[in-house]
Amino acid sequence: MPKANETLLEIDLNALGDNYKYLTSKIKKNTKVMAVVKAFGYGSDAVAVAKELVHCGVTYFAVAYAGEGATLRNAGIQIPILVLHPLPTNFDLIVNSCLEPSIYSRKMLHDFIAYAEAKSQKEYPIHLKINTGLNRLGFKSEDISFIAEMLAETKSVKVRSVFSHLAASEDAAQREFTLRQIEAFRSISTTLTNALGYQTLLHTVNTSGIINFPEAQFDMVRTGIGLYGFGNDPRENQFLKPVATLKTVISQIHTIEAGENVGYNMGFNAKSRTRTATLPIGHADGISRAFGKGVGWVTIHGKKAPIVGNVCMDMIMVDVTNIDCEEGDEVEVFGENPTAEELALAIQSIPYELLTAVSQRIKRVICRK
Repeated sequence: MPKANETLLEIDLNALGDNYKYLTSKIKKNTKVMAVVKAFGYGSDAVAVAKELVHCGVTYFAVAYAGEGATLRNAGIQIPILVLHPLPTNFDLIVNSCLEPSIYSRKMLHDFIAYAEAKSQKEYPIHLKINTGLNRLGFKSEDISFIAEMLAETKSVKVRSVFSHLAASEDAAQREFTLRQIEAFRSISTTLTNALGYQTLLHTVNTSGIINFPEAQFDMVRTGIGLYGFGNDPRENQFLKPVATLKTVISQIHTIEAGENVGYNMGFNAKSRTRTATLPIGHADGISRAFGKGVGWVTIHGKKAPIVGNVCMDMIMVDVTNIDCEEGDEVEVFGENPTAEELALAIQSIPYELLTAVSQRIKRVICRK
């Protein structure tokens, strides 16, 4: 790749493909894969990611909201797309875009059946979300008879899958809780499919579940963060490659004398002569103010340059006193060094948050390294 001459996010499709191969090496041959491409493909480029994953052989996509699915459809993605959090106001968009809604409550089931019947739909695919302990969205076991009765009275919809979501599959200390979730899902899904009278796809494991609970693959697995290079475990991360690399450049270098300040509210006071570099990236681009005052850092020519003072909306300043650099030089904000996980840990966060915070005003560059 040529050196960056502006702030940009490189998206490495070869790394994406390698991550897909590694994750699918963990599953049985006939297990289907649902790739999660919500939130602009975890902050990258959902369309570019989805097209590459179609080529890799993914079976299903999952998005959070209907608009995300419509974007994929408009880009020519034809394979099934599950909308994890549909809203009644988006039923038109869902059906017009041939998206498949997750149905998670009695009201949602009632409302979507009524809509589907009004639109003369026949066996429109829906997915039933089961709550096994995350307590976010989903039916419980006591809802099974209601679901069966509602579906027996209509031909407008048909269940494509029954699924749940694990709350702590990456946490070894919560293994017993996860096993209880898996057993609850096994029990509820069996009762539910028996009540429906036909077999549906079953899925509950996420990226960490693929790695830690291979016995719970059922018919399909879902993977999001793993595709983008993070396995929620240092041992697994070594086999995965970060897909996104955030880069910027040095706009200006200053020499700050002892006693002088840098940035808003005099966020940094030099104790000795200091060289600082100003970079064109700030909290409007996803660099949290929590990274200010030395908490966060970037890498310049392989060396760590701590952030000095407060993070500005469009700029940060970093300490380059001990780095041989000049204006126009490339800066790595996160990628291989530091990784998004390393940087996120500095503010007690997770890579998901850092990746998805990257502003849409930052240029995306699709590459193959």
